[in-house]
Amino acid sequence: MSLAPNPEAATQEPRSPLSGLSLTIVVPVKNEAHNLPACLASIEGVPHLLVVDSGSTDATLDLARAAGAEILQFKWPGGFPKKRNWVLETYQFKTDWVLFLDGDERLTPAFKRDLAPALARTDVVGFWLNYHNHFMGKVLRHGVPQRKLALFRVGAGFYERIEDPGWSTMDMEVHEHPVLDGATAEIAGAIDHQDFRGLHHFIARHNEYSSWEARRFLAMRADADAWAGLTPRQRLKYDNLTRWWFAAVYFLYAYAVRGGWRDGRAGLVYAHLKFVYFTEIRLKIAEAAAATR
Repeated sequence: MSLAPNPEAATQEPRSPLSGLSLTIVVPVKNEAHNLPACLASIEGVPHLLVVDSGSTDATLDLARAAGAEILQFKWPGGFPKKRNWVLETYQFKTDWVLFLDGDERLTPAFKRDLAPALARTDVVGFWLNYHNHFMGKVLRHGVPQRKLALFRVGAGFYERIEDPGWSTMDMEVHEHPVLDGATAEIAGAIDHQDFRGLHHFIARHNEYSSWEARRFLAMRADADAWAGLTPRQRLKYDNLTRWWFAAVYFLYAYAVRGGWRDGRAGLVYAHLKFVYFTEIRLKIAEAAAATR
């Protein structure tokens, strides 16, 4: 006996792997119109989408509204909290889990396949996520891998409390990590990190980051609790930021030991710019310290 085809089933759109998950995706933005369409397309079907804006003047908000996002406006007055902690403190989440996703990041099919079984676990409160960096038109598959603790249970913790009374212009936690009350695990499927704003934006952004890192180093120097809360990777970095050799060793480790050379010209340029970045931090620390003598 043959069954007649169901025309409605043939035209029915496939169910999103994100639907049905107790998950809120928070996308912090400011003038992300170049990157946001691909980001929002990759998270279509998520039950709760929250876009937290900082006064965008481009088409960012129009794109967010078209995707059905709930929109919050955030204006940083200086001090604590910055954007992500402000959301965690003030927003009434309706889901068990929250994922912070930047506007230049996209969820891949591999990550989405790993997500549902990960969120079903009851023995962890957060997940370290892996990323594929796209740089100069190439996926960087070697060098020092990027990892972030960006997915965790609502109420499990907050990002590091770092008092910034205005010594940077960054209104969002960038290098801070969440401090969670419980065990963490890792999701193997990677997220794509693709910033389409080019080298000018990359270099300008890292100039701002290096200034923030230098000021943070000086602010933390006498704070034993802050040092104790660093991850092993952060501690390694902050223990050696002022060493003249640190930038060179990082370059050699990323480019030679970790195989950054395998990524060709893009791998060399990326490793070189990281060398410049760590050199800038050391010089800015020395400059700021000299100014206070």
